[in-house]
Amino acid sequence: MKRTIKEIATLLANDTISKEVYDTLANDARKGVQTLLKRYERQQETKQKLMEKWHKMMEFEHSIYEKGLHYIAGVDEVGRGPLAGPVVASAVILPKDCMILGLNDSKAMSKEKREWLYTEIMEQAVAIGMGVVSPAEIDELNIYQATKKAMTLALSDLQTKPEYVFIDAMELTIPIPQQSIIKGDAKSVSIAAASIIAKVTRDRYMEKLAKEYPVYHFEKNMGYPTKEHLEAIGKYGIIETVHRKSFNPIKEMLTQ
Repeated sequence: MKRTIKEIATLLANDTISKEVYDTLANDARKGVQTLLKRYERQQETKQKLMEKWHKMMEFEHSIYEKGLHYIAGVDEVGRGPLAGPVVASAVILPKDCMILGLNDSKAMSKEKREWLYTEIMEQAVAIGMGVVSPAEIDELNIYQATKKAMTLALSDLQTKPEYVFIDAMELTIPIPQQSIIKGDAKSVSIAAASIIAKVTRDRYMEKLAKEYPVYHFEKNMGYPTKEHLEAIGKYGIIETVHRKSFNPIKEMLTQ
């Protein structure tokens, strides 16, 4: 007895099917079955590519696991370029045997995808640390030093001490072996995870600020110098505790 279209849809939703079942469906002449099978094949192709990407991005981690170490922290930051808001860093230690398909540079994916991955990382991570440096501290230290401080704070916030650290394009003064990886958020799963946690955390904060100061549209620009944001600054001035006074064009405006 043939399965109904609904039964086949449920079957294919289970992600993997046997070769015997696949062959049976492939020989089913019903148009609805073939449509479902083509969708299933596309999903499997996508999954295969994501798995290949995952294994490629695990190469740095495997090189450390092979030395007998277990706790590797990835560190990344977000918010170096905006005119408003803090710089936020995250440190993430993932389990050695986890697999979170889709991890990548947080800027290279949709908000919905970031939010989904954020939940996955929060549920699976061994430990997550956060470091936040305010606009006032950024003005005092400069953005480079503020970024290093945020990253160091994120590492200090980890409840599990890392044995090795991968950092996105930075070197820190820490008593832990480390490696700086250029564009690490697209090359290391640990850094990619930290990138997503930092990005979602900062975006949520800026969206909260947007409700307090709606004229600046922080929910859309996240503090970056968009035309709309710059026009709002020109019309309403800056927010004392939110905008970075050492960044142009704010710095120029304040010295005029």
